[in-house]
Amino acid sequence: MSIFPAWPDRPPLRRVFLKDMVLHANIGIYPHEQGVTQPIRINISFGVPDEAGLTVGRDDLSRTVSYERIVLMVRRIVAEGHVRLVETLAERIAAGVLADERVRIVRVRVEKLDVFDDLDAVGVEIERSRPPA
Repeated sequence: MSIFPAWPDRPPLRRVFLKDMVLHANIGIYPHEQGVTQPIRINISFGVPDEAGLTVGRDDLSRTVSYERIVLMVRRIVAEGHVRLVETLAERIAAGVLADERVRIVRVRVEKLDVFDDLDAVGVEIERSRPPA
């Protein structure tokens, strides 16, 4: 569940998403989090320009961003080594998604799982957008 509302006042955008990607990451500031991995869950949603109206576009990958490219990029970022803050990891992922010129806006949620017995997860959700042209 996102706390952010739908993207208002934007040109038509197609929302592309990756849901509930679970990886093991070297992440955290506490001594017991150093040198070990812990499970994290990542959700990414991003807006790519879409055609106005109810037309059916070309059935061609050039109209969108490859899910595989984003998945591989996230895996690479997580594998790069220890990160202290979930905020930093989310920012790195957002920057990686926005590296594709077609992406106008991105939301990234990073959650640390199994941190507290009485919680499903703790984490952060950020939004970044490309400045208007």
